[in-house]
Amino acid sequence: MRDHPRLPTSPGFWRSPLRGPWFTSVLGLVLLAGITVLFVTGLVSYAAYNPGLARVNDQTPDKGLLGFYLFAWPTDPVWLYRLTQGVHVTLGITLIPVLLAKLWSVVPRLFTLPPARSLAHALERLSLVLLVGGGLFEFTTGVLNVQLDYVFPGSFYPLHFYGAWVFFAAFLAHAALKTPAAVRTVRGRRRPEAGDLVAPRPDAPTTSRRGALGLVGGGSLLLFLTTVGQSLGGPFRRTALLAPHGTADPGGGPNGFQINKTAAYAGITAADTHEDAWRLVVTGRTGTVRLSRAQLLRLPQHSASLPIACVEGWSTADQWWRGVRLRDLAALVGYDGDPPDVLVESLQRHGAFRRAALRANQVADGRSLLALFVNGEELSPDHGHPARIIVPAAPGVLNTKWVARLTFGDL
Repeated sequence: MRDHPRLPTSPGFWRSPLRGPWFTSVLGLVLLAGITVLFVTGLVSYAAYNPGLARVNDQTPDKGLLGFYLFAWPTDPVWLYRLTQGVHVTLGITLIPVLLAKLWSVVPRLFTLPPARSLAHALERLSLVLLVGGGLFEFTTGVLNVQLDYVFPGSFYPLHFYGAWVFFAAFLAHAALKTPAAVRTVRGRRRPEAGDLVAPRPDAPTTSRRGALGLVGGGSLLLFLTTVGQSLGGPFRRTALLAPHGTADPGGGPNGFQINKTAAYAGITAADTHEDAWRLVVTGRTGTVRLSRAQLLRLPQHSASLPIACVEGWSTADQWWRGVRLRDLAALVGYDGDPPDVLVESLQRHGAFRRAALRANQVADGRSLLALFVNGEELSPDHGHPARIIVPAAPGVLNTKWVARLTFGDL
């Protein structure tokens, strides 16, 4: 039955003249470079959350050695997370045609019988299952997260975290076995092709292998051009047709720039933020102080020009923020010298990152603000009125909106 030409287990079932070692090797080498960059920028994104600081920043269960902490996330340059996460998301989407073409090029091997000819062959097939399954899982969940479409069970953060390690482990094993042969194949492309990927009775070609690679490259270029604008921000955002809210109009005026979470979505009402009801509670070494917005306005005000960048890959151009420095608020509760870490809590009652921790180096930076204004106007409800956090180079979710409490000290 495995040799029946109508069954995918038969070599005669696969008739495309495009399949072969050279075509597969070229795609594989592109993915080798691209996926390595994806993994490194993914690790950098993990570090940006300061996962070793407090459980509220990283709730991944049982991560063990996989949760090793890279370094304290810096505040310079201010566009650091904007760059690294923009590369991660834009490159991931750009590589989708290459990944699909690579899987198409080797699909006959997935139906090879017998499933295992030896223990070594069985282990190789198992690694392929992890490689193909892990790759599809990572790219699919990544795209769904970018589109804010959480149809998968559980939280994106731990699913993508564990999936990345499974996929990259299989990818490294596969690369170690196949990269030398792929390099030799690409260098010797004029030699006659042979092997299990070459169709024994190919159909007549409708395009060349170079033409097929051009089609794959064109698809990647199209995805790049319709995605990269979300990371560049400003007028380029209009070109980001595949970005989250890519065609949505955030409105005009000083508050007219991108948001993910609206006040209505977070359950924030006008009664919660009214000047008679809202107070900022600041706790530290010497006790607790409660500050109204009017009292905050009487404290020294400082300004900083900073972008916002989010895990979905979008970012804004620099906005002009004005408010009270976090280190000045720390000084009100007994930290006159180097300020400590801080736990920030929002009025938002439910959902991820309604609480977030910032490291001492972020608190100490003079550009880290409890912002009250943006671009010369009061914050809008959707941008965090009456007060929000803005910290240079921090992921967007750590720039907490609708701040209700700051607790300084060891977390």
